[in-house]
Amino acid sequence: MTKLKLGMVAAALLLPAAVNAQIVRVSEGDFLASAGLITFSEYSVNTVNPSYTPADYGGGVGAPDVTFDGYFKGQMLSATPGVDCPGAAASACVVGNPTGPLTLDPDSPDTFITTDSANPTSPVLSGSPRFNGPIAVLFSTDQFGVGFGAGFFDAAQSTGITAFARDGTLLGTVTNNGTGIEFLGLVATGSKGIAGVFLDLVGSEPAGFAIDNVRFGVRGQVVVPGVPEPATWGMMIVGFGLVGLAARRRGFAKITA
Repeated sequence: MTKLKLGMVAAALLLPAAVNAQIVRVSEGDFLASAGLITFSEYSVNTVNPSYTPADYGGGVGAPDVTFDGYFKGQMLSATPGVDCPGAAASACVVGNPTGPLTLDPDSPDTFITTDSANPTSPVLSGSPRFNGPIAVLFSTDQFGVGFGAGFFDAAQSTGITAFARDGTLLGTVTNNGTGIEFLGLVATGSKGIAGVFLDLVGSEPAGFAIDNVRFGVRGQVVVPGVPEPATWGMMIVGFGLVGLAARRRGFAKITA
């Protein structure tokens, strides 16, 4: 096989992996200083369904409004939590797909700012009832990456952060790997950005959960280790082509020499 063909095959194999990947897990350190940060210290304890403008959290030009509630329109608490969320508290087992455009459901259980002795950066945001209710986050403009500290977990794989596009499309879910306080973060590498995320129980979690230190940002504010930006992919493909073309020219020169 010629180097040109090898380059084309490599590009064909690598490019779909980047285009088709919807969700990639990221750490808190992957969010740059320019990314948004909400700590829930901006408002007083017991504030219900806090709503933030960029001025409230120090966001720059183009930063989104960020609002919170229990879940999105189109979702509901499960009527059979033992089936849908085995071992989970019924008050935090949510089913159904959000409808578009993605909108918080005002009839869902409220979220509220509260203290948490198990979290070193208290106060936190809890769902209802305290530490055992779902939490949904809506952004006024699409984000590339979203994450937050969550816990205190007593069981691994008990709680998931799920990302949705503006039209309600499911982008993907990331669950906690261990116990304690863990950062749950993800980026959307496909064509659709993250309009909102949702946290609820997917299994047994004896200690319940809350969130703190919400991070969010557009491209350029979140680094994705091992995933090149689209412009980088373009340069790689062009590079493969140039290498192959050079190889063909060298081969042709040898034949005609």
